[in-house]
Amino acid sequence: MKTNKIDDRGLLRRQTRQQAETKGRRSEALAAQWLSDLGYQILGQRLRTASGEIDLVVQNETVLAFVEVKARASEAAGLYAISPRQRQRLVAAATILLAAHPEWQRPDIRFDVIVLAGEALSHWPAAFRADDAV
Repeated sequence: MKTNKIDDRGLLRRQTRQQAETKGRRSEALAAQWLSDLGYQILGQRLRTASGEIDLVVQNETVLAFVEVKARASEAAGLYAISPRQRQRLVAAATILLAAHPEWQRPDIRFDVIVLAGEALSHWPAAFRADDAV
């Protein structure tokens, strides 16, 4: 008779993923509220595409921003976590979303980063450009 044995390492990995998911959702909600308080309209959260996920899409009167949210121990660690490869995926995902939502087109489209480090939130508007990610 075969019994199912729980793999402690697998359980630990699953719990770690769940904790990271919870932390990520909380961080994204805080970032969305902060941007909303600044006058941005939230167009979408956690938008998945074939190229990846965009944490937030926001706009104000003139700007459309694709926002990546990072929760890290320090601001530097959060910024470092936006690798060139991740930038490429974010630009590709944004391109897909813009094709699906032509009403979002604006002359000024940018890629922002918000880092939550402890209780501090830092916003990096135009953290990178689409042509920087190529």
